[in-house]
Amino acid sequence: MAEFTHFNDSGRARMVDISAKVSTERLAVAQARVFLLPETLEKIQRGKIAKGDVLAVAQVAGVMGAKRTPDLIPMCHPILLTSVDIAFLEEPRLDPTGRCAITITATAKTTGPTGVEMEAMTAATVAALTMYDMCKSVDRGMSVSDVCLLSKSGGKSGTYTREG
Repeated sequence: MAEFTHFNDSGRARMVDISAKVSTERLAVAQARVFLLPETLEKIQRGKIAKGDVLAVAQVAGVMGAKRTPDLIPMCHPILLTSVDIAFLEEPRLDPTGRCAITITATAKTTGPTGVEMEAMTAATVAALTMYDMCKSVDRGMSVSDVCLLSKSGGKSGTYTREG
């Protein structure tokens, strides 16, 4: 298990010094899931949500969220993102509670001395919260879950792929 690196000699939080780290190509993929009523998914698909095109707005919000990650997560370094992409998978099959889902996958890339895991996770989460905001008038019971890192590559720690 790796040591925590975000603490100084006094045990207080600090931003890690990355000045000596080698710049490498880095990529991270994260997901979030929005659970919603089938009627809500149908309204999204038919463009019948009053606030507009839910997936288009959520896609832009996810990209913007990735770009604003260091403003939200205190110890994240501001990095130059070279690419952010948001994809949606509509899952109309009902779960045991009678809800369906939309899985959001966010991919972030950079070339630099630190990774983009937090940017990918923030992108997926902001896209999911945007979907909730746009659809809450028709489905306040929506939920956001399963926010996680699916994979990452680059840097000293190499490649990680989530199992399962």
